[in-house]
Amino acid sequence: MKKILLFCCLTSFLIPVLKAQKDTTHLLREVIIQAYPGKHFSLLQVPTSSAVISPQQLQLQQGATLLPALNNIPGVRMEERSPGSYRLSLRGSLLRSPFGIRNVKIYLDEIPLTDAGGNTYLNLADAGSFDGIEVLKGPDGSQFGANSGGVLIFHPAGSLPDTSHIKGDIQGGSYGLFHEQAAWQQQWGNYRMNLYQAVQHSDGYRVNSALKRYYVQTDQQWQYNAHNRLKLIAFYSDLNYRTPGGLTAAQAAADPKAARPATATLPGAVTQHAGIRNKTALGGLVHESQLSDHWQHVISVYGSNTHFENPFITNFEARDENTFGARTYIALQNQAIGNTNIRLDWTTGIEWQQTGSDINNYGNRAGKRDTVQAASNITAHQYFYFTSLTFHLSKQLLAEAATSLNYFNYRFNDESAGGTGKKKFSPQLMPRFSLSYLITPEFAARTTVSRGYSTPSIAEVRPTDNVINTSLQAETGWNYEAGLRLNNRHNRYQLDASVFYYHLQDAIVRQLHDDGNEYYINAGGTRQSGVEVQGMTWIQPPAQTGFLRGTQLQGSYTYSHFLFSDYNAAGKDYSGNALTGVPKHTLTAGLLLQFPAHVALFTQYTFTDKLPLDDTNTTYAKQYHLLQCKASWELCRRVAVYAGADNLLNQFYSLGNDLNAVGNRYYNPSPTRNYYGGVRFAL
Repeated sequence: MKKILLFCCLTSFLIPVLKAQKDTTHLLREVIIQAYPGKHFSLLQVPTSSAVISPQQLQLQQGATLLPALNNIPGVRMEERSPGSYRLSLRGSLLRSPFGIRNVKIYLDEIPLTDAGGNTYLNLADAGSFDGIEVLKGPDGSQFGANSGGVLIFHPAGSLPDTSHIKGDIQGGSYGLFHEQAAWQQQWGNYRMNLYQAVQHSDGYRVNSALKRYYVQTDQQWQYNAHNRLKLIAFYSDLNYRTPGGLTAAQAAADPKAARPATATLPGAVTQHAGIRNKTALGGLVHESQLSDHWQHVISVYGSNTHFENPFITNFEARDENTFGARTYIALQNQAIGNTNIRLDWTTGIEWQQTGSDINNYGNRAGKRDTVQAASNITAHQYFYFTSLTFHLSKQLLAEAATSLNYFNYRFNDESAGGTGKKKFSPQLMPRFSLSYLITPEFAARTTVSRGYSTPSIAEVRPTDNVINTSLQAETGWNYEAGLRLNNRHNRYQLDASVFYYHLQDAIVRQLHDDGNEYYINAGGTRQSGVEVQGMTWIQPPAQTGFLRGTQLQGSYTYSHFLFSDYNAAGKDYSGNALTGVPKHTLTAGLLLQFPAHVALFTQYTFTDKLPLDDTNTTYAKQYHLLQCKASWELCRRVAVYAGADNLLNQFYSLGNDLNAVGNRYYNPSPTRNYYGGVRFAL
């Protein structure tokens, strides 16, 4: 481990494939955090643990998945058990998410992708459909509502000012990978439209792991006068992927490509055509109004429809979900207080959502619906008021106090059990207090205290055992953290380090019945302490001459000391055990080299420590080392070719384990060494 840490410190990881430009200062411009409503912080002085993934950083990766770009952020863990089967956590465990994303709030611009029931289908989106991602780590419900992990803001393609263009990217690779992307952007006076389309197919590394996704998205903006802008953001996704299921250690060693086999009592994944089918349409309008030099108003309204099917080993679930919502706030910006040098930002608003879910379970007869086993209708409502005050006490000192008041309830009609009811959670405050102090023009310190609060999602209230669990409580906790940031004014180098302690109570964890169907319980508490470090430096800034025309180094390291503090279940005491599914050490390191003729080479290394696969900590997944590379060559101003390879060390590993799995079927083996290549053009 010491050698690995030394390697990380020396090699640290990379950032984006950026073109060499004449003006280095222009290339390395200041990074701005836009996530907080009505505010624009420089990354140096933002008072919370935050990170920005730029379009160039996204382009640096293979492009078929968001996983490597997000996993470069310390404290973020994204898994993909098979193509399309995403899981994501921020400073936490994946115990709540067998698939999908819970406990994290996600937005597309000003529109929540997380529904009122607490679930997010991030796998619907194509990895190339975003112009950047902002990550806010740690509970931050003060302006974003209930969550106990953090917040992600995705900026849709076309949201950044750009010239009219047509862009395309066609990629092929191992295991039947085909990925096509096309975007058209046009400006007519004060109106701009971006239309993005993508198709992705893959046979998958394992049997029964094929993926098909058809995706279209639009971002349209009308600046109808100098102070008002109207935006339309919409997408449609048709996603279909198979799920091979978990294997035991012996099965994975014998044939890692195999799908879950049949047992004496249950059929296998292939026989049951196990998989996910999801067709979702989402659309929303966002209106931004600059009322005066200091006042801004923003309102968004949106809706979505999802048809979801999940043929599983034991049953066939079908869901129809409809979500409607609105979000609005008013912001006072950079207002002087009297005759002092103190300046004030103030934001206050409300967000409201409703999600109705018709859920039906059938017998699964080789991938087709059989007899009805259960039928339920659940409607979730959530809304919250939020307000935030930021005092710029001097050029060096910034203080912020923010809070939200959260309301959540759900109504249900369980047709099969003949019961109806309603569960109402008591209103909860989620405050946050933060300080940031600029020690020098390039060096800042920060501290934050915040409260996490996350209600059970509808998928946890009514899991695959089809029993509505009204006794499941929300998880809550207090997070304490401090950090340092170093940022050269031209972004020649950056360093961000933070330490935190998070005491979570009534943590929600997933359990399994003997037949593999799931249920959820409140597991008492967890104590989560950690260290996160991320750095970047341009050893050689982009230049126009010489053989080596740019060298960039970047790295990240995460230390997670996460323990169950008070967890008793089924007569067993797990207190003091390591939190299931969380590696203690993870690090990334990367290097970007730029050469003449617009040739670039990117290499990335990732280390993931061993992690416990069950609450008893009797079984661990082994540590693994991943190495990937990508070379690109810009043939002319409009055409570039690229090629790359993943898992160059040919490691045997599982990037997405089934935790607490029945029959010790923990493992979802990931692809061995594999390759890809493509061509990218812009007109």
